[in-house]
Amino acid sequence: MSTIKTKDGVEIFYKDWGQGEPIVFHHGWPLSSDDWDAQMLFFLQHGYRVIGIDRRGHGRSSQVSDGHDMDHYAADAAAVVDHLDLRNAVHVGHSTGGGEVARYVAQHGQGRVAKAVLMSAVTPLMLKTSSNPGGLPVEVFDGLRAGLAANRAQFYRDVPSGPFYGFNRPGATPIEGVIQNWWRQGMMGGAKAHYEGIKAFSETDLTEDLKSIKVPTLVMQGDDDQIVPYKDAALISAQILTNSTLKIYPGFPHGMLTTHADVINQDLLAFIRE
Repeated sequence: MSTIKTKDGVEIFYKDWGQGEPIVFHHGWPLSSDDWDAQMLFFLQHGYRVIGIDRRGHGRSSQVSDGHDMDHYAADAAAVVDHLDLRNAVHVGHSTGGGEVARYVAQHGQGRVAKAVLMSAVTPLMLKTSSNPGGLPVEVFDGLRAGLAANRAQFYRDVPSGPFYGFNRPGATPIEGVIQNWWRQGMMGGAKAHYEGIKAFSETDLTEDLKSIKVPTLVMQGDDDQIVPYKDAALISAQILTNSTLKIYPGFPHGMLTTHADVINQDLLAFIRE
């Protein structure tokens, strides 16, 4: 296994495949870099070097007690990038990984990032506040914490079989392998990391990070995203960014990188080749 050790002693697992222009993939909560299989194989076949990182407490990285916040997530990603000496890289983040990309580019990406992609991302802020009235109330996230603490295994079955992929919609056909793979990835990680990660993805205000990003950034999200409401996420993020391209996909769910990989991959390729 390929791992690096961060300054605070955490082992971070990564995959590094192929040669060429590097694309770094940042996964969503509570998954792992395996969630990017369809994209990493696609871009590998198109001549790119693809790197996937397991966030601390997730996947094959250390199940440490501390550091489950966006600053540490971004610093850990930077440690991998520095170790591999990646330059002119494209950073692609889904959901929580989108927040991680925003913080990474803003705080660590100077001179190393060519482009960024925020896919179904938690940016700029998910939590409802006086300055963010379109956000979700804290009770929504308290419910996630309660479900995780009560029976993580069942909770990690319910999320992918329902709202994550839109399998709860009328006429939808659930894909059992996709559901089981989500459960597998979730259960690989640590309960404490996942529990505290809910606060990280819901309460971190990334507005200033977005304002500071100058590289071309693709913002993409489905308008049937039941996890991150797109009107308070992609639409606002694209307005804040100074160099953004916005793509909204009618009917696509939160996990569209899996359910609609054929469409998403082609649009990512077109943006990267521009």
